Amino acid sequence: MEINSKVNHWVELAEMDIPVMDHLFEAGDYHYSLFIGHLILEKILKAHFIKKNFETPPRTHDLTRLASQTGLEFKEQQIKFLIIANSFNIEAKYPEEKLSFYKTCKKNLLWKTFKKLRTCSHG
Repeated sequence: MEINSKVNHWVELAEMDIPVMDHLFEAGDYHYSLFIGHLILEKILKAHFIKKNFETPPRTHDLTRLASQTGLEFKEQQIKFLIIANSFNIEAKYPEEKLSFYKTCKKNLLWKTFKKLRTCSHG
């Protein structure tokens, strides 16, 4: 598969996840919505990784690690957001963390984060 096809593949996968993230958020499944949001960001970063490095991205879910290897410039607040978004993957996936994460996922607290995920996934 050529580079552009690989990039497009990751972008298409991310775009397919956006309605899922939206649906889960609207249904009140905030923790899963944020988990999918993390996956969307991961896929977009992996697409940028391929564009820069012309190789398969590393098998990692660490957004800050991926971001540092994309060649893109990130502002400090964007890196802070990626650090926060990293927790959506870990805390939504592992049982020992899931209950505590689930309890903190309240709509009024997460609306700003969700809007940032929507912005990042479309931009």
